[in-house]
Order: sequence, then C-alpha cells, then structure tokens
Amino acid sequence: MSVRFGPAGNAASFPFKSTVLAPEWLSEMGLNAYEYQCGRGVHIGDDTAGKIGEEAQKYNIALSLHTPYFINLCSADKIQAEKNISYVLKSARAAKQMGAKRMVVHCGGLCGLTREEALRNTVVNLEETLQRLSDTGYPDITLCIETMGKINVLGTTQEVAEICLTSPRLMPCIDFGHVNARTKGGIVSQQDAERELIKLENVLGFERVRNLHIHFSRIEFSNGGEVRHLTYDDTRFGPDFHPVAGALKARGYEPVIICESAGTQAEDSVTFQKIWEGLL
Repeated sequence: MSVRFGPAGNAASFPFKSTVLAPEWLSEMGLNAYEYQCGRGVHIGDDTAGKIGEEAQKYNIALSLHTPYFINLCSADKIQAEKNISYVLKSARAAKQMGAKRMVVHCGGLCGLTREEALRNTVVNLEETLQRLSDTGYPDITLCIETMGKINVLGTTQEVAEICLTSPRLMPCIDFGHVNARTKGGIVSQQDAERELIKLENVLGFERVRNLHIHFSRIEFSNGGEVRHLTYDDTRFGPDFHPVAGALKARGYEPVIICESAGTQAEDSVTFQKIWEGLL
C-alpha cells in the first residue's frame, strides 16, 4: 500500500452538485483518497453510494467514511448505546455500498465520568458494536478510532491505542491537528510527531499501525483544546505538515492522509502530497 492523500468531504472549490463526480475531480488533481462525511447523519441512498463507489474504483480513489459526530461511546446508558449502534450500522450500509473499508468514529465526551470509566465503557460499547456489525453483514469494516481535540473528550493517542488493542478490527485515526490542539501546540518538531507514533507502536506494534488512518489540518485552540479548523495557509496555529511527514517517512509508514482543512481540503491535500514527494 502506498501513501494516499485526499480530502474530507468536498472543498469549497468543488464545482459540481453531485458527489458522484468527486472521484474524477480528485483524480484530475492527482489525489487518490476521499472521506465521505456523515458527521451530521447518514443521508445518502444506496444508489448514490453505489455510484460513488463505482467512480472511486474507476479512478483509484480509496474511500473511507466518517460516522455521525453525535455518537458517544463513553456512556453506559443502554438507550444511548443502542442509538450509537444504529448510527454505526446505518453508516456501514453506506460504506459497504461505496466499497469503503474504513469508518472513522469519535469516542465522545466524558459524561461526568472519570477517564478510566469512560475508557471501560467505550471498550464494552465497541465490543457490542463490532458484534452487531458482524451479525448484520459487515464483518470486514474497520472502525478507525479518532484522537480528539477537546481536552474533556476521550481520545488521547494513548487512550486510542489502548482501545484499539481490544480488537484487530479497530485502527487508530490519528488527527495531528487534534493532538496539537489538546496539547496546546505540542506538535512542532519531527520528534514531537514521532512521539505520538511511538505511543501507538508500543501498544499495537509497528505492523498494526504502518497503514495508519490520519487526519490533518491546522486547528485553532484555546485552554479547552480545539476551537475550529483552519486552512493550511492560516499559520496562526499549527501543526505544520513538514515535521509530521518527516516522522511518517522516517518510521516507514504508508498511511491514508485525509485533509480536514476548512474549505480548502482538496487544495491542501495536494500541498501535503507535494511535501511528501519532496521527502522521497
């Protein structure tokens, strides 16, 4: 697997109304990945999802899907847990129609729990979710557990690694913008980025994470962590992609790198790709 680059959703410059045309458009830009966004709910029919999948295959675009933001795996509430599973199953249906093998999931807020309690609940809820995915015909979908940018939300790199250790069907999704935000600017050097990768390797082993799922963008932060995503040209906040690319290259990673910039995600993906190619 080679390194892949692409946007999360459609950039402001996307000239078409239909996302079915996104794979061809991205291919013409030289990109080869795309993350379909269901953050505000799964509102895509089987036919459209299937057409996106056909176009992605035609243009060699690796597809992933972001599940709804309102999933909260930290809660012990049974009603909430059942809602979470329904959101994941609905996402999986769309992902399968597209041929997407990876779905990104947020752990959610702490709900007044300690981090240890929230972590235990998340592991239990994911175990049930994975079982239901298998029971309903989606045994081959990988759930990518994302590092989060707000401090009062479950999702440090270490927490994500420990969650993913519980099942081979779980993969870390390291969002370096989120890590930088929750550490208040902690990703500056190549060594800073390598530190996060080493945390994963120490728990999961290199082979398990070498094809890591990555989100990247500059993110404004405050004392509570993440505030909002920025464009890559807005350098008031980090992180810069150069040290992260250097860390990935130095350690032999071949990840999927999804850009979540605010409106310039396709153009910034091209920038990241050029930075990466400059290291080769």
